[in-house]
Amino acid sequence: MPKFRKDGCMRYRDKKKQFWFSEEECKILADNSEKVGLTESEYIRELLVGYKLKEKPDDRFYENLKVFRSLANNMNQIAKKANSLGFVDELSYKRNVDMIKQFIHDLKKEFLMEVIEVDDQ
Repeated sequence: MPKFRKDGCMRYRDKKKQFWFSEEECKILADNSEKVGLTESEYIRELLVGYKLKEKPDDRFYENLKVFRSLANNMNQIAKKANSLGFVDELSYKRNVDMIKQFIHDLKKEFLMEVIEVDDQ
């Protein structure tokens, strides 16, 4: 007989396993699962199937992802307009391309490069 969760969805895990941990192991499990943004059981299941888990990125990652999605949406709107009108609004397109280039530069600066300031003398 299938088991159902409280929200009415069917549960596909029907085997319960119980483990004993030392205090230190318990803390490590709790800390590691929190770092990657998973519950302890999700964390263990991901490790079992061979995933190499990374720490959950900080809020800056999600803020940048939001900006990137916005830029992609703008490009999609330009493409739709171009298809309906039969031509590309070059000014809007160039402005968006410039914004994307700047965004990529800012991402590299923030996450990949060490920036050395040079005096213009």
